[in-house]
Amino acid sequence: MERIAIAVHGGAGGLPRDAEREASMRAGAESAVEAGHAVLATGGSALDAVEAAVVTLEEDPQFNAGRGAALTEDGRVELDASVMHGADRAAGAVAAVRGVRNPVRAARAVMADGRHVLLVGEPATSFARQAGMDFEDEEWFVTERERRHLADRTAAAAQGTVGAVALDARGHLAAATSTGGWAGQRRGRVGDSPLVGAGTWADDATVAVSCTGTGEAIIRAGLAHEIDALLRHRGAPLVEACATAISALARYGGDGGLIAVSASGEVCAPFTSPAMTRGWRIGDGPVHTAVAPDG
Repeated sequence: MERIAIAVHGGAGGLPRDAEREASMRAGAESAVEAGHAVLATGGSALDAVEAAVVTLEEDPQFNAGRGAALTEDGRVELDASVMHGADRAAGAVAAVRGVRNPVRAARAVMADGRHVLLVGEPATSFARQAGMDFEDEEWFVTERERRHLADRTAAAAQGTVGAVALDARGHLAAATSTGGWAGQRRGRVGDSPLVGAGTWADDATVAVSCTGTGEAIIRAGLAHEIDALLRHRGAPLVEACATAISALARYGGDGGLIAVSASGEVCAPFTSPAMTRGWRIGDGPVHTAVAPDG
């Protein structure tokens, strides 16, 4: 098999409160890795692979994207997502959409349309409807766990933004990120996930990146693109570039994590939060998953 790689994350945050929760999150990460790897193993594109992986996570209520999304301060659901293709830096994103079952598919539709990169709010929701996306009633997205988080404004344990990065057999990279934001956010808030260069990045010459954590800090750090810059201009190894870039989050009042895959198929998944759900598979090797720092 040609060198292929897929990595996913299910969000940075606190450690799970119980073993059952951790097992569910690792199982979700494994399912997403397998969905993306199945695309790559049959010669599919990195873009198709990251979309398949993120759709799997959006459908899993364990994660804060799609079903299971965090609730705004008035108990509503607003969703953000982006995709980026490393071959030509084509990108598409949506933010503050409502009712779209799989926001990552709406983001890809924006990219395919080609007229814009980012659509926001009701016009973005209308675009998704016109593009034939599946819609659900708002209650479909809401879980009891997120009602509790809104009530006490606690951070979701080891749970947040989801994302995927991939390298396909033709050497193309892609990244995708999707989120429901954070519990109690203002309506209309846009975090890093739909912002190219902050939460998502892909360039075939360097790296594909998907970020998770304190969105405002990630935006200020330009986290995803900072890794590209360190690889492109300093020639830093991937692990060093990721460590250097992510260390800036504390300076901007936040923490978080990221997944990255390089043009050579190296995978890296550092985080500064207590935990980050993550999974990866390289070539025809086994699937690896972890939540805690020690795996």
